[in-house]
Amino acid sequence: MDKLTPDPPFETARPYRPHSLFMVVPDMDTESLLAHACESLASANVMANDFATYLNGPQRNTALAIAQIIMLAELAVNRALDNVDPQG
Repeated sequence: MDKLTPDPPFETARPYRPHSLFMVVPDMDTESLLAHACESLASANVMANDFATYLNGPQRNTALAIAQIIMLAELAVNRALDNVDPQG
């Protein structure tokens, strides 16, 4: 006979804690986080554009589209950074 009710969720003895290897410092200020995100996005944009030079056809178009999405995210982060610390 089939069971009509599902088993209750499995409960762990201790709460999940992410590995500290890739954790962001909890008290990092917003301006620093945005600055690092902007630099990472700029690097990713360069890598995607460099990679696209080795491709042809639809694969090249896909790589260039990824680079464009990265650039748009970089612009958004730059605007957020300007909002946090206006220079004018």
